[in-house]
Amino acid sequence: MNPLSLSGFAAPWFFLYLQIVAVALVVYILIQRARKRRVLRFANMQLLEQVVAAGRKPRRWRHLPAALLVAALGLLTTAMAGPTHDVRIPRNRAVVMLVIDVSESMRATDVTPSRIEAAREAGKRFADMLTPGINLGLVKFSSGATLLVAPTTDRDQLKQAIDTLVPEPRTATGEGILTALQAIATTGAVMGGGDGPPPGRIVLESDGKETVPPDLEAPRGAFTAARAAKEQGVQISTISFGTRDGIVEIDGQSIPVPTDDASLAKIAELSGGEAFRAGSLEELNRVYSTLDQQIGYQVIQGDASAGWIALGALGLALSVGAGLLLNRRLPA
Repeated sequence: MNPLSLSGFAAPWFFLYLQIVAVALVVYILIQRARKRRVLRFANMQLLEQVVAAGRKPRRWRHLPAALLVAALGLLTTAMAGPTHDVRIPRNRAVVMLVIDVSESMRATDVTPSRIEAAREAGKRFADMLTPGINLGLVKFSSGATLLVAPTTDRDQLKQAIDTLVPEPRTATGEGILTALQAIATTGAVMGGGDGPPPGRIVLESDGKETVPPDLEAPRGAFTAARAAKEQGVQISTISFGTRDGIVEIDGQSIPVPTDDASLAKIAELSGGEAFRAGSLEELNRVYSTLDQQIGYQVIQGDASAGWIALGALGLALSVGAGLLLNRRLPA
């Protein structure tokens, strides 16, 4: 990380001290001009020209010590202002609900080996990569919704539950969201370790439009549930999984089951979350990796003053060295 990167200052009022640095710079310039006037007033011009010619090269750098001193004071003032930078640390206090669609359309094989098998594999991988301290729960939904695993840090329990997922009729997306919200609220009410309830997030993986109820704006519909999530402060990250070429065999008939990206994107939007889509297991794993980075870590403000202090100290040392070497005295 860049030692001089910054995202703000803890005590920006320290920059008022730069006025003192500016005054010192003005005083230095006035002193130099006064010295020059005194020299010109009393000096033998012919002799002065000879002296200047003889010493032109070293005197060209006579102001370098003062310039280094001003720069060092500016750097040290910046350090005193408490510069900060963004630091990503693992999040250990949060509730995440993995909500997976197990409707009949998840039997489609447009995703190898099938949508449901890929969902199981990617879900377990997500459970393994998520920060261990985060409470992770599991909800499945088809004609209704079932809380399979209440939020827990026991990843083995959750992965075992994922292995039990099999396709079932219908798609009650709203019920899945509402069940997850209830689990988040219940866990948050009893979880300690901080002020207020822990942050919650729903990761909703589905391949199709809600069928129960058919109206997404119904009281138990997906859009209504997404608005409830917004009110509860829970973002929904939706994953539209599958392709537009999906087909399932039901009672000997081939039924197209294309993904419904639009409704899932709307659910994410209504909740304040983000929508993703994946058309293969590899893409699904990439989405889960992105979500792990978003959910599993939090950004805090870290101290970034060390680099500024080091540069300021180096500037002071160079100023003193240059003053003694060039002008045979300390910078003034």
